[in-house]
Amino acid sequence: MSSSKKIRVLVAKPGLDGHDRGAKIVARALRDAGMEVIYTGLRQTPEMIVSAALDEGVHCIGLSILSGAHNALFPKIMELLKKEGIEDILVVGGGIIPEDDIPELKKAGIAAIFGPGTPLDEIVEYIKANVKL
Repeated sequence: MSSSKKIRVLVAKPGLDGHDRGAKIVARALRDAGMEVIYTGLRQTPEMIVSAALDEGVHCIGLSILSGAHNALFPKIMELLKKEGIEDILVVGGGIIPEDDIPELKKAGIAAIFGPGTPLDEIVEYIKANVKL
């Protein structure tokens, strides 16, 4: 990672999920690793997330979900990014996502899924290794 350009990450909570402790912990770990982090807050629509990502010029979007709506919301976000012609933003997800759902999410364009208990260093290193600056 170039010291002159920081990785910018948007951490977002799509849908009606009201729990953000995990997202805040990941956001802090990313910030502590030297990344610029923008946290959208709770109850974001896919449109709000994509708009914020474009407005902020981020390199990565981290989606956190516990509500079970990942199969609808994550692909919708990828569809909106593609519609905007944005295909160079790394999109990762985390939260309570069944193993059986991960292949379809990856097929939709989600680069990686991090479940509960994933070491924070693993998330940081994945983003550093895969983001396009």
